[in-house]
Amino acid sequence: MKKALFILITVVLTQLLFAQKKIIVDPNGSGDFKTIQEAINSLSDSSKTPRTIRIRKGVYKEKLFIEKSNIVFEGEDKEKTIITAAIARDEWRCEHKDDWGVATMNVRANDITLLNLTIVNSFGFDFKEEKVIDCPLDSVNKQKKIGKDGHQMALRAMSCTRLKAVNCHFRSLAGDTVSPWETENGMWYFKDCVMEGGVDFYCPRGWAWAENCEFIAHGGPAAIWHDGSGNQDSKTVLVNCSFKGYDGFMLGRYHRDAQFYLINCLFADNMKDSAIYRVPTNNVIQWGHRVYYYNCHRKARDYKWFADNIKKELANKINVAWVFGNRWKPAE
Repeated sequence: MKKALFILITVVLTQLLFAQKKIIVDPNGSGDFKTIQEAINSLSDSSKTPRTIRIRKGVYKEKLFIEKSNIVFEGEDKEKTIITAAIARDEWRCEHKDDWGVATMNVRANDITLLNLTIVNSFGFDFKEEKVIDCPLDSVNKQKKIGKDGHQMALRAMSCTRLKAVNCHFRSLAGDTVSPWETENGMWYFKDCVMEGGVDFYCPRGWAWAENCEFIAHGGPAAIWHDGSGNQDSKTVLVNCSFKGYDGFMLGRYHRDAQFYLINCLFADNMKDSAIYRVPTNNVIQWGHRVYYYNCHRKARDYKWFADNIKKELANKINVAWVFGNRWKPAE
């Protein structure tokens, strides 16, 4: 009995010590691992406490698969800790039935934290010329034209919730750069981040908070998008954020039930005079047009459509707790 208890205590203590240890990734070989995926693979499948992977400066040419929960990915320097891969979603889906593997960082786990990282899908930036490829999963032509403007995801989350990113840079040339997709339970927190891409390059599903983030539009008919169809309370909130891009870029759109709140945001003077709009769709929109602004401006004259349409009393209540309730406290 005493021996069994001793073994149990030893195992628990070992797990706690391992959980608290910061695993070092260094491409030059002076850490615990040279690649981030090796560090992920070294972890146990589950943990009740966060495990930290500290990633030293360098360019990591990796496509990451994260299926283990409670991990903190901590970069040494946002501008110099770069995770990059070149992936065209259209090409990937010609041989794969779902999006698992379509992004530079693929997440299928809960309680993931990203700190001080740049995550890039470089396909559009590296693009040389269009090509036509065999596409076995194409139901009509069995071929697909691959161009520089197709979906290029830097971050793709699926079947997971509670992902937090602070002081990170997400880059692609085209659409869906940041795609945290979990309609029923998804909760996403972004602070002090830069996001850039094409159409719908910030496209959360569920509940999302973005604070002090910069959005840079390279192309496409909208920068931001939301899917809140899983729950009437789902919402995407953007506070103290700024938007810039190509001449005539448009702010946002939706084609499923959505709920947008933009508070204290700054829009570039070259943004088109075009409100967040509903795309023509056969989807049933249950809860109407729910797009709200408070204290948003351009340096030039303000457009009428982003005039305040909520009261100051409500705007003052909009914070992280208001978005996520008691289910998650990411700011702590």
